[in-house]
Amino acid sequence: MKSIILPFLLIIAQVSFDQDHIIKSLEDSPRHHEWVKVKYGDREVDCFLVYPEVSEKATAVVVIHENRGLNDWARSMADQVAAAGYIAIAPDLLSDTGPDGGNTSSFENSDAARTGIYALNPEQVTTDLEQVFNYVGALPAANGKVAVMGFCWGGSQCFRFATNNEKSKAALVFYGTGPKDAAEIEDIKAPVYGFYGGNDNRVNATIPESEKMMENADKVYEPIIYEGAGHGFMRAGQAPNASEANKKARDEAYERLKKILESI
Repeated sequence: MKSIILPFLLIIAQVSFDQDHIIKSLEDSPRHHEWVKVKYGDREVDCFLVYPEVSEKATAVVVIHENRGLNDWARSMADQVAAAGYIAIAPDLLSDTGPDGGNTSSFENSDAARTGIYALNPEQVTTDLEQVFNYVGALPAANGKVAVMGFCWGGSQCFRFATNNEKSKAALVFYGTGPKDAAEIEDIKAPVYGFYGGNDNRVNATIPESEKMMENADKVYEPIIYEGAGHGFMRAGQAPNASEANKKARDEAYERLKKILESI
């Protein structure tokens, strides 16, 4: 029994350590953080908003969370985007859908939040993102240009949202899959940049078909595979005990995302 319990306790301790590391990075951030509600109709979307420390109006970025909802890591990623000089807004797409009408934090655990994610109405997700996109682009500190990025489930939503929004300047898809309908691909206006871990064949097996459809539609799609990295390497690579491959992929991907955002 002890041989089973000890590894389990070590895993719990490591997860707690990683979580503390993320929370500390948010607490130590010099950037302005605030919670805002984007309201439309009878719906309110809770959003984590981060402003960069810059002297001029900035491009804005919508950050779409993974399939566990708007957790501390997603907020830390928004802060990292702001650290690069951009206004970052991370909507909680589980807003008003949790227990007692709560958001991500109202779910019992991350598995329950994941179940909630996959129960979301795709049309509601699209409308939420559209409203958040318009909100952040109209902020007084914004220059009117908005890009979208997403991770895991959020990466797939980012790719899908590109088929519904003509104003986005770029779609940065982190280990997410593309739309399967060629007719939807025709509606994409923004360049799509893919970030994938080499050890993530579940997702990577879909890349050739996305490449084919994007090429046939004369759309820009630039996927890069980071060898040795796994699914979720942007999160895993940030952990203090990150594998060398995940850390390298995370660092290279962060530099790439900065160059992409600089170009729009």
